[in-house]
Amino acid sequence: VEDALHATRAAVQEGIVVGGGVALIRAAKGLANAVADNEDQKTGIEIIRRALEEPLRQIVANTGTTDGAVVLEKVKNAEGDHGFNARTEQYENLVEAGVVDPTKVTRSALENAASVASILLTTEAAITDIKEEKADMPAMPPGGMGGMGGMY
Repeated sequence: VEDALHATRAAVQEGIVVGGGVALIRAAKGLANAVADNEDQKTGIEIIRRALEEPLRQIVANTGTTDGAVVLEKVKNAEGDHGFNARTEQYENLVEAGVVDPTKVTRSALENAASVASILLTTEAAITDIKEEKADMPAMPPGGMGGMGGMY
C-alpha cells in the first residue's frame, strides 16, 4: 500500500509515461539521430541505447515464456503507447491497460544509472561479487509419499 501511495504522489508531481519499458524504448529512438564526434562517443551512445532496452528485456525474461529479442523488435516497431503487457502476454495500448510508470521514477532511475556509470568510468578499481552459477532446483517429488512399510 505504501509503494502505491508513493507512486501516486510521484505521478501527481510529474505525470506518467507508458510503462513496461516502452517509454525507454521510445527514448532510445532519439539516439538514432545523435552525432558522435569520435569512436568513444559512438560507443557511449550504443551503450546507452542498449541500456535503455534492458528493462523491457528483463520484464520479458521474468515471464519465462517469450523470446526477449522478438518482443523487443515488435515493441520497437510499434508506435506510441503500444507495447508488450507481461501480465497478459499481449501487445496492446499499455496506457489503456493501466501499465504506466510515474515520470519522476523513470527519470530518477535514468539519472541514478548515469551517475553510477560516471563514477565507475572514473574509478580505477571496483570490487564486485562474482555471480554463482546455480543449477535449477530439482522437481518436487510426486505426492502421496508412498507410505512406509510396516507402519500399520
